[in-house]
Amino acid sequence: MNGDSPHYDAIIIGAGFAGMYMLKTLRDKGFRAHVFERGTDVGGTWYWNRYPGARCDVESLYYCYSFSEELQQDWQWTERYPSQPEILRYARHVADRFDLRRDISFETDIRAASYHEQTDRWQVRTDDAELTARFLITAVGCLSAAQTPNFPGINTFRGESYHTGRWPHEDVAFTDKRVAVIGTGSSAIQAIPVIARQAAQVTVFQRTAQFSVPANNHPLSPEEQRRVKADYSRLRAQARTSQTGILSERLERNAVDVPAEELRAELDRRWGIGGVTFCTAYQDTLRDPAANELTASYVREKIREIVDDPHTAELLCPQDYPIGTKRLCVDTDYYATYNRENVSLVDIRHEPISAITPGGLRVGDREFEFDIIVFATGYDAMTGPLFGIDIRGVGGQRLTDKWAAGPQTYLGVACAGFPNMFTITGPGSPSVLSNMIVSIEQHVEWIGEHLDHLRRNGIRRSEAVAEAEREWGRHVGEVAAATLYPRAASWYMGANVPGKPRVFMPYIGGVGVYREVCQHIADNGYRGFRLTA
Repeated sequence: MNGDSPHYDAIIIGAGFAGMYMLKTLRDKGFRAHVFERGTDVGGTWYWNRYPGARCDVESLYYCYSFSEELQQDWQWTERYPSQPEILRYARHVADRFDLRRDISFETDIRAASYHEQTDRWQVRTDDAELTARFLITAVGCLSAAQTPNFPGINTFRGESYHTGRWPHEDVAFTDKRVAVIGTGSSAIQAIPVIARQAAQVTVFQRTAQFSVPANNHPLSPEEQRRVKADYSRLRAQARTSQTGILSERLERNAVDVPAEELRAELDRRWGIGGVTFCTAYQDTLRDPAANELTASYVREKIREIVDDPHTAELLCPQDYPIGTKRLCVDTDYYATYNRENVSLVDIRHEPISAITPGGLRVGDREFEFDIIVFATGYDAMTGPLFGIDIRGVGGQRLTDKWAAGPQTYLGVACAGFPNMFTITGPGSPSVLSNMIVSIEQHVEWIGEHLDHLRRNGIRRSEAVAEAEREWGRHVGEVAAATLYPRAASWYMGANVPGKPRVFMPYIGGVGVYREVCQHIADNGYRGFRLTA
């Protein structure tokens, strides 16, 4: 383990983009902070997600830190949408540039953390050490707890099996192999076209069809980079006060009020541009079912145009949830891949997978044989990574017990009954509904200022007030209920994990609004926090 003492001002769990920036921020403020990371290097999500085709759905020139003018000017991205290897290179560059590794312990799992009221310190346990810290900061990521359904016979398969969220570091050879891909979420939509170009046969098992729009990815020219970087100050400020932290053109009109020809022309234009901002054209798309259906119908029409086989095209057309209420996927040739002779689609919505067998898998009474099974079955989002640690607050209360009916937080940052613990992009914050880098920077800077405030004022303990937590939870729920989001059985709702409470977890009020709320709370003496000297 790095470091010469088990006692810290702050222990940070996770060395992804959140953990790295939190470490730098606290170190710059003079705190003795240390990061513990179970991987062998920095990168977080982008360290673990190495599946074929893994790529960010936020443009590279904006999916990067803004805290250092020199860093954002010096780093050169190669593509509009950065691939996993390039993002990981960037994360490693940041760690080297700011000498972060000297305060990071790699290959170290945090197993448990408990708050001790007598000392107002957290006691943290790894596999081989006991540590203490005044503050515990979780930077574990929202999509880092891989979710694999408990299929009967899952351990009997004789071939190779992989989860997209735990991909091996070495290349997987698909050439001349029969491959099953279970799931059609974002990781599958990125991986399937790449695998299909290599494998002898690819069979996709789909439970729920997904809406996906083209990325229209392309190499970044030096001129495009210069143009954006010359205007970074304005663009960054605009992103921080926007709805999602992703810059997009939003029309001040409702889709239901627009003539059909005009609406079609606008959707054509956005389809040509590509990317997740496709659904942001009109104000009512995510609030009015009729408006939403206009955009959804357009995408279904595109799917039918692209996919040759009418039956397959219909299976690929989502019908049972509003477009945009699950995170919109961004792809390169996903739908066109089903036109390949070596790719087939199996609908498991009404006849699910009954077992994994030694030779493949079974759907009803149909047997399929494979050499490789790829589980693209998603994540236990937002709460799952935290539940992987035995976290106990005041009186020994477990976080898993407090959140048994769904996560309860104040601002997504703090939790009543868990003093001096702060969560970066946790449930109740914009988090996964935003450009994560924008939200990470806001959270890290707010937490850093809060800890500095505590130190300057001789305050040993900061804890969210239970009533403030309840009020924030009600607000998060009310804002979500005013949209179409809760109508989808999404991982935003925990619907992909059996037994998980159906609660809309992120805050949909907007990155800019949320930033104002957090600043207002800080300016008013951190209203909603009980600060104890």
